[in-house]
Amino acid sequence: MPLVFAPTGYTRMMHHHGEAAVAAVAEHVGVPYALSTVGSTSIEDVRAAAPEADLWFQLYFTTDPELNDDLLSRAEAAGYSTVLLTVDTTVSGMRLRDVANGLTIPPTLTARTVLNMSRFPVWWFNELTTGGLTFASLTGVQGNPTPGEVAGMMFDPGLDVAALDWLRRRWRGNLLVKGVTTPDSAREIMEHGADGVVVSNHGGRQLDRSAATLDVLPAIRAAVGQHATVLIDGGVLHGQDILAARALGADAVMIGRAYLYGLMAGGRDGVLRVYEILAEEYQRSMQLLGVRRSADLSRRHVAFTPHGTGDYPNVSV
Repeated sequence: MPLVFAPTGYTRMMHHHGEAAVAAVAEHVGVPYALSTVGSTSIEDVRAAAPEADLWFQLYFTTDPELNDDLLSRAEAAGYSTVLLTVDTTVSGMRLRDVANGLTIPPTLTARTVLNMSRFPVWWFNELTTGGLTFASLTGVQGNPTPGEVAGMMFDPGLDVAALDWLRRRWRGNLLVKGVTTPDSAREIMEHGADGVVVSNHGGRQLDRSAATLDVLPAIRAAVGQHATVLIDGGVLHGQDILAARALGADAVMIGRAYLYGLMAGGRDGVLRVYEILAEEYQRSMQLLGVRRSADLSRRHVAFTPHGTGDYPNVSV
């Protein structure tokens, strides 16, 4: 399957199995899994949960050079093959729903949150008996901050290509840059030594009105050429989404929200079931198109109209 399990923050909030469950499924089915800087399971514990998995580490570049180097050293020591430098969240977006709902890490126990948790006794029992919910790979995060406050405390708002140059010298494995939505940015990133890009708008959860990733994918593929790695994320919830992305130039897709739904519903088994559903949809769609291999998918297999330029849906298979 041309699929990668994307990094997601504080995954143990969804289910106490958390990142370890996702990594174990990735190992079982043979796809990569990327651990987030703001994950709730440590770099080392994820490796212990999936000793043979192809693990990637998603790096938020922080204002602390020693922390950046330490995160990379730990990923290196644990045998992670690839670093994803995320460049679209140097500051947090205006995620007002998080503020309104009082979302903090770890959760703040107020009358409202206790009342909400009381409706899900199995969830809170598991959360309370399997270790505290924290940003497991980060140090220096004090109190019960919101995700936006963590970004303000830790992330480097001055991130530029100098950081990418440093990272390319420092990291000997594969290096991808995540959060690219324009051809010019993709070209610049490749000129500074990256092995590829992830076409991403951070799930549409950071910058309102950002480009839909599928709309900009063909131009970015054309800009970087056929030898660069190009991945895409942002709303991949069906096997035909994977098919369309492959046909329009992506090497693979990254899924986050989809497997989180499965994780919340059934832990490790739920993540596996999501993978099976997507794989079945993808294979059946290829069979109906008469396509034997992912490599044989091409633009002729989709009717593509970028958003706002016609009366048809964006993509039809």
